[in-house]
Amino acid sequence: FKSGCFSWDSSGNSNLRNISLEVKAGTKVAICGEVGSGKSTLLGAILGEVPRTEGMSHVCGKIAYVQDAWIQTGTLQENILFGSNMDKRRYENTLRRCSLVYDLESLPFGDRTQIGERGVNLSGGQKQRVQLARALYHDADIYLLDDPFSCVDAHTAASLLNVGEYV
Repeated sequence: FKSGCFSWDSSGNSNLRNISLEVKAGTKVAICGEVGSGKSTLLGAILGEVPRTEGMSHVCGKIAYVQDAWIQTGTLQENILFGSNMDKRRYENTLRRCSLVYDLESLPFGDRTQIGERGVNLSGGQKQRVQLARALYHDADIYLLDDPFSCVDAHTAASLLNVGEYV
């Protein structure tokens, strides 16, 4: 972004004003701030969901976006592959990087375990890690994570922070 202004509505009042941001390939960036400070709006602007009212914006590459843990009815594997073809090596690496290997050992049928409606038989942390695995498996250029550690313990969060080193 270069001097970008973004607004959710057409009133002319910008939710984000004069935003300049350039992120180089291979860089990890964390946006921190209080509730209501515009973190999610900034991600929405990057996704093109929040209309730009001024300035310039340009995003290069395939984006994977993780926000609320969203799980579909089906197997755990289907939730990760999400219609993509199976690449066994990439799939196993994804499971390891998203700290899901132990979880699969505890599920009755491993990754073939049926996940109930909205992931009712998974914990919040498991749902979040499945969603992260889905994003990672799809091999994006840009990963936007909105509060990705909200449902995971500190040890798992530390492990997940290092995922980018393997991508």
